[in-house]
Amino acid sequence: MRFFVNENCIGCGLCESICPEVFEMTGEGVAKATENEVEPDHIDKAGEAMNSCPVAAIEEE
Repeated sequence: MRFFVNENCIGCGLCESICPEVFEMTGEGVAKATENEVEPDHIDKAGEAMNSCPVAAIEEE
């Protein structure tokens, strides 16, 4: 499973604070997700980050 951050991101950093193993803030001030497959033990936290995003900027691939 993979996640990606779409253009709706407002750069609040919530996803990174919930699941830094998958999400990080870029130099442009928005979040991005790892391009790799998410490790099974991080999927729940990544899903929590997706569901917590205030602007629904995180999607599953």
